[in-house]
Amino acid sequence: MTQTRRQLLPLLALGLSGIASGARAQIVRAQIVRAQADAPENLFISPHGKPFRAPPDAPYPVAAWFRDADKDGDGKLSHDEFLADAAAFFKVLDRRGRGQLSPFDVQYYERVICPEVLGARVDVSAGLVPPARLWLVQRDVPGSPSSNQSLEPGIRNPTPDRRPPPTLDESRQGASPYSFFDEPEPVSAADLEYTGFISEANFMKLADTHFATLDSDHAGYLTLAALPKTPAQRMLEARRPRRGS
Repeated sequence: MTQTRRQLLPLLALGLSGIASGARAQIVRAQIVRAQADAPENLFISPHGKPFRAPPDAPYPVAAWFRDADKDGDGKLSHDEFLADAAAFFKVLDRRGRGQLSPFDVQYYERVICPEVLGARVDVSAGLVPPARLWLVQRDVPGSPSSNQSLEPGIRNPTPDRRPPPTLDESRQGASPYSFFDEPEPVSAADLEYTGFISEANFMKLADTHFATLDSDHAGYLTLAALPKTPAQRMLEARRPRRGS
């Protein structure tokens, strides 16, 4: 064996070792991503349909919703505060200020504000998993602001795409695993007259019903500790190692 070949062999072995290590790293990374994909998202969807997201290892974001709704910060979410929280989110949904949500407003909610109700996964974590999935979902789903399909009715606007988006939640669970209530689509749940249009009065009526259900002991207020846990919250807590273990 020539001296040149003897010098090349260690380098070749090192290179192959590096490739193998890189391949193993990719496999490990893929396994981590797959495990994260199998776990429920660290997501809470409020009784009014507003999503609250957090990284996988962060506390469950029901606390973020409660803190946001509890305007006086006394640790008690009163009936008035609960309804005010619903009214504030209705204004977000009612982008034209008409006091009524149209099918286009509902479509905007489902495809842009909370695509999880259609089965899309929105990853807010940093590190191994790219944190841009939300933007990709908004870009790729027909009807999103960054696509060619308009969400608003009007002259020159194309007819809305009636085909279901590719991420449609075939399980029909939608928001249910991330909410207190078994409502796959919490905004459409306020369509109490089944017309396709949601009035502010019906939206607030459903919010009032939700408060009465949560306030089972008729205290007139809710506390964070007394709130039920969503199915996703219970699953996430079961997966996390206990302190001291």
